[in-house]
Amino acid sequence: MPLGRKLITLFTALAFVGGCGVIVDRRADTRETLAEENFPPTGQLVEVNGRTVHAHIEGSGPDLVLIHGASGNTRDFTFSFVERMKDDYRVIVFDRPGLGWTDRVSDAFGGPFNTAAESPAQQAALLQAAADQLGVRRPVVLGHSYGGAVALAWGLNRPDDTAALVVLAGASNPWPGGLGALYGIAASSIGGAAVVPLIAAFAPTGRVDQALDGIFAPQSPPAGYAEYVGADLTLRRETLRANARQVNSLRPHVVEMAPRYNTLTMPVEIVHGTADDVVPIHIHSEPLARQIPGAVLTRLDGIGHMPHHAAPEAVEAAIHRAATRAGLR
Repeated sequence: MPLGRKLITLFTALAFVGGCGVIVDRRADTRETLAEENFPPTGQLVEVNGRTVHAHIEGSGPDLVLIHGASGNTRDFTFSFVERMKDDYRVIVFDRPGLGWTDRVSDAFGGPFNTAAESPAQQAALLQAAADQLGVRRPVVLGHSYGGAVALAWGLNRPDDTAALVVLAGASNPWPGGLGALYGIAASSIGGAAVVPLIAAFAPTGRVDQALDGIFAPQSPPAGYAEYVGADLTLRRETLRANARQVNSLRPHVVEMAPRYNTLTMPVEIVHGTADDVVPIHIHSEPLARQIPGAVLTRLDGIGHMPHHAAPEAVEAAIHRAATRAGLR
């Protein structure tokens, strides 16, 4: 039986064990409290219309906005990549809505039974409002994985105030098939109420390590990454629900966005590993390079889904090209 199906069977069985609700909630509460104590915000908390957005800012120069992918937070970039870029740019790293230390876009998306999720455009709008408060002007905007869709939405939302885009292993086009049963269950109303608390309470650390290995394959996570990145923040109940529902609802949004990519006139650099099995290059970045006039696609032979860790020099070079093409360097 595949691992995903085993996990679903396990958590579904646990969900029907009578009288376990109080135990599950207490254990989940304890784990969430520890996660928040161990991985506090590294930047500042910006208030936007009653919502909180976490922004980590370092460096000086033209504005460079970094947007992380699914299940992530700012720590994916602050592990080492910000250090690489901060001498040339003012780097602003945002937690996406519902992840890390950023709130959902509105209360309409919260709660265990609610299956609604923010679109990439709604996520971009909240981050843009926070960027306005931080004095961000004509940024180069980089989005990784799911964050690639948010970066593209950023450019579509504000084409005149976006200097350039860098789409890094980005989800940009509709894909065949589904995302796996576990995403569907966690995104559902019953799964959000019954299964997600069990994952939050009992998911073993070894599963997190296995998930990281799969995301980085065929490369491996760098030494110290698992301890630094704060995966436990993603295992909080509300974050699990937000992540699952955003990912599960992404496809119709990229279907709607894709016909508008040809309206993007700012410089666009696309960087993607040829060995990426999470967001395959032939489904996403190769079509995207044809959809956007003047877009430049850099293929990284043998690199998987995490080029900013596995091939940071190539990602840095793409950012510099984008900034130069935009007249910022």
